[in-house]
Amino acid sequence: MAATPRFRKDAVAVPEEKHPVDETLPPLKMFTSGLQHVAAMYAGVVAPPMIVGPAVGLSPTETAFLMGASLFTAGLATLLQTLGVWKIGAKLPFVNGVSFAGVTPMIAIGKGEGADAIPIIFGAIMVAGLVGFFAAPYFGKLVRFFPPVVTGTVITLIGISLLPVAFNWSQGGNRTATDYGSMKNIGMAAVTLVIVLVMRKFLRGFLQQIAILLGLVAGTLIAIPLNMTNFDPIKHADLVGFPTPFHFGAPQFQVAAIISMCIVMLVCMTESTADILALGKIVGRPADARTIEGGLRADTLGSAISPLFNGFMCSAFAQNIGLVAMTKVRSRFVVAAGGGILILLGLCPMAASVIALVPLPVLGGAGIVLFGSVAASGIQTLAGAAMEKGENALIVAASIGIGLIPIAAPGFYHAFPKDLLVVLDSGISTGCVVAIVLNLAFNHLGNRKDAATAAVPEAVPVH
Repeated sequence: MAATPRFRKDAVAVPEEKHPVDETLPPLKMFTSGLQHVAAMYAGVVAPPMIVGPAVGLSPTETAFLMGASLFTAGLATLLQTLGVWKIGAKLPFVNGVSFAGVTPMIAIGKGEGADAIPIIFGAIMVAGLVGFFAAPYFGKLVRFFPPVVTGTVITLIGISLLPVAFNWSQGGNRTATDYGSMKNIGMAAVTLVIVLVMRKFLRGFLQQIAILLGLVAGTLIAIPLNMTNFDPIKHADLVGFPTPFHFGAPQFQVAAIISMCIVMLVCMTESTADILALGKIVGRPADARTIEGGLRADTLGSAISPLFNGFMCSAFAQNIGLVAMTKVRSRFVVAAGGGILILLGLCPMAASVIALVPLPVLGGAGIVLFGSVAASGIQTLAGAAMEKGENALIVAASIGIGLIPIAAPGFYHAFPKDLLVVLDSGISTGCVVAIVLNLAFNHLGNRKDAATAAVPEAVPVH
């Protein structure tokens, strides 16, 4: 589109320069730069379905289907954010994908339900997405109730809650297998962990950004001669396929599951708000209220639509914000190209099943770094939470303590009603509720002058 002429007093037309965010690049650079964004986020997109699928009893083939659907819906959500429709979309180089925040609550929903849990999970995500969509215009007023002391606590709990998954993978994933916890499995996980750490230490630039992905590739190659790799998923995968709507059945709506996912949606919206503000500064187009509202609408609408194509809740991917800062490529159309690549990958079941080749011990080794980095991001956020104030330290102590109950004592709530267990068995949900309530009690009620800062935390990856 031609630039709009801007007229000076001397009536000489001067074309107004496009902002770098709105610039289009040559096709080849557009594709390669978009591919970089896909590579940086790929592991984060496929990890949640890889965790949730086996946890609810899905076969490797069905889990690979979930991964392909997650790639497809991440692409749709990214296009919605970057290109925008009506008042939907931040129209910034903003990548969306499956959020790690929902993994533990989804596993809690799936306890005792098996594969039947997937329609319940999808129904809860759809409702939570619609609630978030209509709440987006008002969310700015609620952000002050999610200061760093709350968000940092929740993000830390997300990382800690996911680490047991990595430990289980490192042992082999199947507790009934004869080689579960064998030195071979744990050794393979250790080798992968060391490879990832070495790559993070010595690689630079883009390669350092995708060290986890490279570690997964290297670990898998090492595992092949050790007969630790299963090629069945890729043998049975089609080259082209479409994520059939409601593949696992029509969505089901259970109140406890909906409440749990609505809590997760609040966490995701808070994180996305922080990411939009951070990205606006990086690209030189500070985000205003309208931008934040549009970005949150894209997040929540993407989440509401995602289950239609068998995908999970979507939110911002902060690691891609780091990639924008590193490469200095600020065009939102580059990220839109990345969204298009994600859609193509989602339409190729064989591409999605490739990641299923990775042995679980290899995933476990990389997962320790991946999930541990999420917890580290939460700790980084807590560093700016005015922890020198006794009340804030108490909020963090109580919230993390209660949030760790499902991990440290899995049967702690066994005597409670089943519907309550959906929320109580998720340390993220319980920890978030406790943090919000205690923050209100200590820092808001009575208009305390020494209230914790209500500033939105810096962008952190919760994926």
